Amino acid sequence: MFARMTTRMNEARQSPMLQNIGAYLASEASAKLSRIVAVIVMARVLQPVEVGIVAAAMATSELLKAFTENGVIQRVISASDSELEATCRTANRINWIWCVGLFALQLLVAGGVYILLGNAAAALLIAVMALEYLLMPPGLVHCGLAMRDGKLKGTAFVAGAQTVSANLLSAVLLIVWYSPATIALARVASAPIWTSGMRYLHPWRPTAGPRAPLTPFLRFGRSVVGVELVKALRMQSDKFLIGGLLGADALGFYYFAVNAGLGIANSFSVAFATVLFPHFRNSSSRDAVLRSGLLLALFAVTPVVAMQALAAPVYVPLIFGDKWAPVAPLVSLLCFLAIPSVIWATTAQWFRAIDRADIELRRSVVIFLAASGAIVTAYPFGLTGVAWALMLATGLTQIALSLPAFSAAFARPARALNPAA
Repeated sequence: MFARMTTRMNEARQSPMLQNIGAYLASEASAKLSRIVAVIVMARVLQPVEVGIVAAAMATSELLKAFTENGVIQRVISASDSELEATCRTANRINWIWCVGLFALQLLVAGGVYILLGNAAAALLIAVMALEYLLMPPGLVHCGLAMRDGKLKGTAFVAGAQTVSANLLSAVLLIVWYSPATIALARVASAPIWTSGMRYLHPWRPTAGPRAPLTPFLRFGRSVVGVELVKALRMQSDKFLIGGLLGADALGFYYFAVNAGLGIANSFSVAFATVLFPHFRNSSSRDAVLRSGLLLALFAVTPVVAMQALAAPVYVPLIFGDKWAPVAPLVSLLCFLAIPSVIWATTAQWFRAIDRADIELRRSVVIFLAASGAIVTAYPFGLTGVAWALMLATGLTQIALSLPAFSAAFARPARALNPAA
């Protein structure tokens, strides 16, 4: 058994997928390091209540931004050569209509926040960040084509460059202008970097000709949109719940802990989720890709997360200042959530690659309900109780729902999996 595990670990190390995951990990690492710079400045310039306002506005924006993950890029990646140009034409039209609609929707949400809650600062942040949607469509098809051609190192570099620019610019603007609005301005100002980079990676211009039918986009996209919406709800609803149950002060501390802990460790989840789908689609053995992904999740992510969690009591007060020292235990606890998150991210992309995004959707709802229930149950015990509850409830649920992937990856060929919800 040990020999078999060693062989499979060697397969994982030799897989071309490892290089692409490494590229995205490097991109995410640079993004998170630059995020630390922004968080350091934010922690020293803004008060916890102001950080709470930023957290609420960012959560609202990210919740709506989940709708941009509508499966269109995946349709471009998986299209046959004969259908590619028609698929790109349809994808381009969908992207423009979709993003303009999201721009209008986010402006309406900003207006609602101002009218109903009277919070002008949060409404302004939400409205400014809506401008991102207008800058995305010119690069979306190009991104799908680049990933289809295996240019994942290039897409990783472009994504990292955009995020690093946004974080560093927000840090500079915070020093010059002590206002939460700088966070939104930096995000919008850096968005053209992503669009320009994707267009450079894979030049493409829409031409006259037939378009692919909408039905395959709708059939695949509705489950993907549902999954991404539920994922965004899970990632952002904790902030709404904590802000409502424990107040803006507690939300500020929690938002800081997430960014300093889980936000850094969760880079692995982003890398795996981005890289695995093209490899699943292009590989002749999806089970081998799944096996490599799970082995990497277990043996590469766990040591890094453990080291970060153990170091949190030292680096939090040293880097961010003494006023954030009480948050160090929360950072340590939230770090460990990255391990089951990466396992689930690998499983979710496998479901999507075998055209069972509907299973991914249903299981994502279960994870969301587990996380929300944990917060509502544990909030009387403060932020530490919430962190423990999240780690146990969410982590165990993600691992349990990933068991079919482990079965498919490590079972004998004769025991092939026919996944069911």
